[in-house]
Amino acid sequence: MEPHLKARGKNFYTIGLSYKKADAKIRGHFSVSDEAKQVILEQAKKEGIDSLLITSTCNRTELYGFAQHPFQLIKLLCEHTHGTVEEFEKVAYVHKNSQAIAHLFKVGTGLDSQILGDFEIISQLKKSFRESKAIGMTNPFTERLINAVIQASKRIKNETEISSGATSVSFASVHYILNNVENISEKNILLFGTGKIGRNTCENLIKHTKNEHITLINRTKTKAEEIAGKFNLIVKDYANIQSEISNTDILIVATGAQNPTISKELIYREKPLLILDLSIPKNVADDVTELSNVTLVHLDHLSQMTDDTLERRKQYIPQAEAIIEEIRGEFDSWLETRKFAPTIKALKNKLTDLKTAEIDFQRKKISDFNEEQATIISDRIIQKITTHFANHLKDDVASASDSIELIQKVFQLQNS
Repeated sequence: MEPHLKARGKNFYTIGLSYKKADAKIRGHFSVSDEAKQVILEQAKKEGIDSLLITSTCNRTELYGFAQHPFQLIKLLCEHTHGTVEEFEKVAYVHKNSQAIAHLFKVGTGLDSQILGDFEIISQLKKSFRESKAIGMTNPFTERLINAVIQASKRIKNETEISSGATSVSFASVHYILNNVENISEKNILLFGTGKIGRNTCENLIKHTKNEHITLINRTKTKAEEIAGKFNLIVKDYANIQSEISNTDILIVATGAQNPTISKELIYREKPLLILDLSIPKNVADDVTELSNVTLVHLDHLSQMTDDTLERRKQYIPQAEAIIEEIRGEFDSWLETRKFAPTIKALKNKLTDLKTAEIDFQRKKISDFNEEQATIISDRIIQKITTHFANHLKDDVASASDSIELIQKVFQLQNS
């Protein structure tokens, strides 16, 4: 299927690197800023690269485009990032034509994401396409391909459960709270500590619960105020922790201490209290479970929830691959049609020229010649002949190239 992917001696390539072989530091070297994207696209245009899409996320940087050699794309990437060719070659992948298409389908449908079923990348691909189109760096092939990938991504999202469930600990925390606490928007929540998972949980809680009763306490109050400003939270002094715990319904512990920061002695409360310990090592002492009103959930339990989710998602991979195969089949058929479209068009033009000459000749030769009827019949015959040829080329893909050559020879065609 490769010859018809060529555009004037060029092939379709994907070049890039991802989390699979490149660590965060190296991925950072090849990160492409929005400004750099524009410069790369402009330069690619001058260098005769046919259509180019660029994606750059924290997990991958990839370029997709038509070039005479993949090094043209690699050179562009290295010139406009902090990465070197030597560094790129150690961690990179280069896919050509059919493999490049397959890779793009896999990436765009979340099957190649660090978290299986993460669909963030599809919005990146849409954005990349818009940026390239605005500068005149797309063609019918890339437009059709991106649309096919978007369609596959939508269907996989809607028809499978590959993106269901919580996959990050902070999101699993919110899931746990939403599933186990009634009227969450009316409950008091206390976030103790400013660890990353705690902050993310806090952000997710605000987003999903519309809760406006969140208080933050940190040993260093200025740090607490800095974070609280972002999320519009109430900040209380560390000295008040005991009274704050007695007023709260949910306590999220995100401290980074080596020993427990919350123990049984700090809890004076009879109503139910849910404690989420999101710290490593544990920062909530086990003795809090001796209190009958306290439920303690640790990071390990939430991590297990995310592991189970990812394990469960794997069972939907064959279903997702079947959807990709179906849409890829439609795309390949379109591609095959494009391969012989110029020949069919040239054949139609040739037959039309023969028709025009013949009608001119008969008009002069036959008195009361009915030109209108002759044109209707000729056009229908031309349509039937070209359809026969088109169907033959579609049905006999294996020898299509030979057939095209024969048609061109017999009818002395010049593809327009």
